[in-house]
Amino acid sequence: MDKPDSRPANGTSQFGPTSRSLPIALLRTRERIMAPIREMLQQSGISEQQWRILRVVDEAGEMEQTAIAQAACLQLPSLTRILRSMENDGLVARKTDESDRRRTLVSVTPAGKALIARHRERNANIFSTVEAEFGREKLDLLLDLLDELQQIRM
Repeated sequence: MDKPDSRPANGTSQFGPTSRSLPIALLRTRERIMAPIREMLQQSGISEQQWRILRVVDEAGEMEQTAIAQAACLQLPSLTRILRSMENDGLVARKTDESDRRRTLVSVTPAGKALIARHRERNANIFSTVEAEFGREKLDLLLDLLDELQQIRM
């Protein structure tokens, strides 16, 4: 005997509408925010991942690769490959940690800092637009809520 079809008559699944799906909403928002940033980065020929690495390391100073991977939302093997390319392009420098030779420390080179400086004004304009359209209070609340959401154990 066949089990009755448990899907609603309109053919949608039991998940609810995709317009209210958190993963999809986060992806849509990411794409909307990243579009002008990607455009900005194309001028320098660097990827989003390279930009995140530059921003993270520039903000924190010299860092260990595992900490960069976590802060820049990258898998360690991908980070290692990207850093090799960035080092070849003169954007970052890597060195072995003298206190723990198993660790590699990464810093932003003067060329990397110059690249960041070239994009500073455009980056600020992009986020000024977001703030003006969305509101500073709502933006701060959203960032706080997203930080809180990241703490959920799953």
